[in-house]
Amino acid sequence: MSNSAHLAEVMVQAFIDAVERGVDLVPVVADSTSTAKISPFVKQFPGRLVNVGIAEQTLVGTAAGLAIGGKVAVTCNAAPFLISRANEQVKVDICYNNTNVKLFGLNAGASYGPLASTHHSIDDIAVMRGFGNIEIYAPSCPLECRQIIDYALEHVGPVYIRLDGKALPQLHDDSYQFVPGKIDVLREGKDIALVAMGSTVHEIVDAAEQLAQRGISAAVISIASIRPCDTQALGKLLHQYASVITVEEHNVNGGVGSLVAEVLAEGGYGVKLRRLGIPDGEYAIAGDRASTRARHGIDAAGVVNRAVQLCQGE
Repeated sequence: MSNSAHLAEVMVQAFIDAVERGVDLVPVVADSTSTAKISPFVKQFPGRLVNVGIAEQTLVGTAAGLAIGGKVAVTCNAAPFLISRANEQVKVDICYNNTNVKLFGLNAGASYGPLASTHHSIDDIAVMRGFGNIEIYAPSCPLECRQIIDYALEHVGPVYIRLDGKALPQLHDDSYQFVPGKIDVLREGKDIALVAMGSTVHEIVDAAEQLAQRGISAAVISIASIRPCDTQALGKLLHQYASVITVEEHNVNGGVGSLVAEVLAEGGYGVKLRRLGIPDGEYAIAGDRASTRARHGIDAAGVVNRAVQLCQGE
């Protein structure tokens, strides 16, 4: 695998490989063939794609029906429309009825940039965490993404996978092995812990490098497995630090920041926590990705500034 890849392309290749090894997989799209980058799959398996048109509720209902009929159904469309327009169908048809559907939320976070809040998905993890009976993942690099998808296609039961809309470089080497629920420590540190999910993991990797130049040793922790999550291991890990910063291109409520806050509070750990994300009551701005992250302090520079403040007791 190359050093950088678009996660939707990784997804499509995983689908192709799955069908070739005998998985009875059927992708369902809602007029989202370009978003899903599904053309290579259709070219190889022209009879396997179901396109319901711009009808996300029908998308989810159709996927549920295919799963009940014995197929491994995968939905491939933009996260904001999948989660918002088909909310009830995801809740009832997929989660409540425990159908074997894999929901792929593409172009999550502020991937759509200038298209603004209607096209931003900054609440999807919060919504999906509110639903029972579904596993939730947010890969941070192509290798991890491929391993999560391979696992999801073999797992029997509902899965939601949040995928970023930009090409991402590798964070793991070839020895990496994804394990559902396991906490992924990318860098050891002793002064402060930086925690993120998905594409913002790259921001905390860069931030840790910059902090090291200032004499601050920062641990880098990726939470790709949001449910299941080994919260006991996470609590014990974070308890080693005086301060923790969570970073996400998501509302500060309901995502990784909330997950970490719950773990620290329920474990009785006296750790100072700062949650960086889209503030309560706000939406991501209509602008390019870099501007959005800079505005809300979820880029590497914003993380560095907050980490320095915490380490100085501010």
